[in-house]
Amino acid sequence: MSKKLKPETRLIEAGRRKEWTALGEGKGGIVNPPVWRASTMLFDDVAAMEAANPPRDGTLHYGRNGAPTQWALAEALTEMEPGAAITKLYSSGAAACAAAILTVANAGDEILVVDSVYGTTRAFCETTLKRFGVATRFYDPMIGVGIADLIGDKTRAIFLESPGSNTFEVQDVPAICAVARERGIATLIDNTWATPLFFPAIAAGCDLSIVACTKYVGGHADVMLGSVTATEAWAERLDKTSRMLGHAASPDDAWLTLRGLRTLDVRLRRHEENGLKVARWLKAQPQIARVLHPALPDCAGHEYWRRDFTGATGLFSIVFDDGDAAAADRFVERLALFGIGYSWGGFESLALPHAPKRTASPNEWEGPIVRLHIGLEHPDDLIEDLAASLSSYG
Repeated sequence: MSKKLKPETRLIEAGRRKEWTALGEGKGGIVNPPVWRASTMLFDDVAAMEAANPPRDGTLHYGRNGAPTQWALAEALTEMEPGAAITKLYSSGAAACAAAILTVANAGDEILVVDSVYGTTRAFCETTLKRFGVATRFYDPMIGVGIADLIGDKTRAIFLESPGSNTFEVQDVPAICAVARERGIATLIDNTWATPLFFPAIAAGCDLSIVACTKYVGGHADVMLGSVTATEAWAERLDKTSRMLGHAASPDDAWLTLRGLRTLDVRLRRHEENGLKVARWLKAQPQIARVLHPALPDCAGHEYWRRDFTGATGLFSIVFDDGDAAAADRFVERLALFGIGYSWGGFESLALPHAPKRTASPNEWEGPIVRLHIGLEHPDDLIEDLAASLSSYG
């Protein structure tokens, strides 16, 4: 497929090869690749079976190594990242983060991880990765080119997440990646918030781009799936690491995710519109000290969002002017249109109180924080719901 096509068109066309959707010459075909459910693949003879080794995408081998359903999604996600060579699929976003890190890190290495990273990734680094002999140092998300001062002899990779999980600092990704390239260091980014549609991370200089497709790509709160997309330089190692770890994605989850991908553009535009309307309203409320939304001028790194991103999504946080954790809990529990749950990125609105953990950057939160995911409901209804709960805050 031509990389000159606009992203919105690639969302529709990618991953729809005729060999996956057509019945044969003159027999027509279907729009969507079907669901291939299989653990065992059958071969015409032993020679054909042996020719399938080593396993590779596009060639039937064994169910764990995928079939057209998974290959179609992987190809479509690769098409969304100009400059990318491969995408591997995983059973969750957390599994994708772990596999990406294990692709670039060896025993005795050190990795630099942004302090605003997703909590599960932080826990993986502080426990499992430590057990395997890989050291982690956390860095301030606003460090920019100052990351050069943290790079040591054992530093092998820099892990970014932009915007940061829960506190939404936007990093200067191109600057950090430029420093890393000069030092021969790999860069990884959790790109779940923006997706490749709003921020093509490979084109910005990252070596591996991670997405929890459970969130916006799937988009309907009914699928668990993660992906890692890599440049040519890291494609073979990512592929081998993923196969050796035994990672596999369910064909049903891959099919649901591929269906969600087709409408990603229109959904994200509505999430952006709704989210900004609610965020701006919240910013004017006396109970709110700060709204942590990358598209608002006072959000940390807003200038990088404006320079590098083509849109915003519906996930952001609010910081209350006063009160405690119990008050934030009561605020969330009074909401009628917001569910209480750990995920986000579906059509439904969610609210979740949280307390960010920091080790390398200053904690500047005036009061308790609640993360909001603004869904596809009418924003006026969400504002009315928030107003009713805020009226009793305390």
